[in-house]
Amino acid sequence: MARKAQDVTDAELAILEQLWSSGPTSVKVLATELYGDAGASTTATVQKLLGRLERKQCVARDPSVWPRLFRAAIDRSELIQRRLQNTADELCEGSLAPLLTHLVRRSGLSRGDRSKLKSMLEDLDGDQPDSKGGQ
Repeated sequence: MARKAQDVTDAELAILEQLWSSGPTSVKVLATELYGDAGASTTATVQKLLGRLERKQCVARDPSVWPRLFRAAIDRSELIQRRLQNTADELCEGSLAPLLTHLVRRSGLSRGDRSKLKSMLEDLDGDQPDSKGGQ
């Protein structure tokens, strides 16, 4: 199955992980942190990956400073949401319910985790207006 344009590859995810932990960072610093050196080939690789992430609106660059600094334009929870929705679109006709049901049933949640999940669902139910137009 073809990868959706919005998907983030493992190499791109490594860059996002670094940006999430370090904050705005230059290409050379990213190359050194990810590959151990900032040679021409690793710097070019990081630059290419950053370009792809920019097109996917996952990173942004600060053009006001030199060298250019890149920062994550999405947070981890947004990336998780994108990936879950892409999977739901591909496998569950866009509905997250069957996907989440499968994850919960197959993951072997502990009693504590099940309790947390129930509490989160109750909180979400409390945030939703009822179908009769009230709150």
